[in-house]
Amino acid sequence: MISSVFVRSVWDWTKTGVVAVTAAVLINSYVLQAFQVKGESMLPTLHNADSTFALKIQSSYDYGDIVIIDSRIGQPRDWLDPVLEHPLVAKLLGSEAEYLWVKRVIGKPGDMLEFRDGQVIRNGVAIDEPYVLEPMQAAPDPVIVPEGKLFVMGDNRNNSLDSRVIGPVPVSNVIGKVIFSY
Repeated sequence: MISSVFVRSVWDWTKTGVVAVTAAVLINSYVLQAFQVKGESMLPTLHNADSTFALKIQSSYDYGDIVIIDSRIGQPRDWLDPVLEHPLVAKLLGSEAEYLWVKRVIGKPGDMLEFRDGQVIRNGVAIDEPYVLEPMQAAPDPVIVPEGKLFVMGDNRNNSLDSRVIGPVPVSNVIGKVIFSY
């Protein structure tokens, strides 16, 4: 016969474990989330399989910030997306979020972006980008970044799907700002 002290002890440990896992998933989903870089679009800054942490409670983004975006810009995000994108939940469901991309903020609302001679010209001034792997080979058309959106690009300009392909990204599709990588 199992003692009632043992049953109570197991129940207490189980409750503690459930609360701890739930708190970790919620914090990781809505405050600070781990992401793994997939691909080489951010070379030389970030490499394939590098790990990052993104702060998800940002209200604004600056030029040069490295951000995680939801590339499905035509699909509104809801409160459940962060939970489903949590690495543990995604692994349990067998559904990794291939639409989460790591990019750099190049343009903010109202900016006029032009692309000449492999450089980005923002509001008439060529921007200094020491982090770029190599100059862009293909120059897209000029763009004015609409209100509520950001223009993002990979550092490996010749091997990056970014705003040049999908267009400016709604701020609501920016998951968070990368604050640490290893």
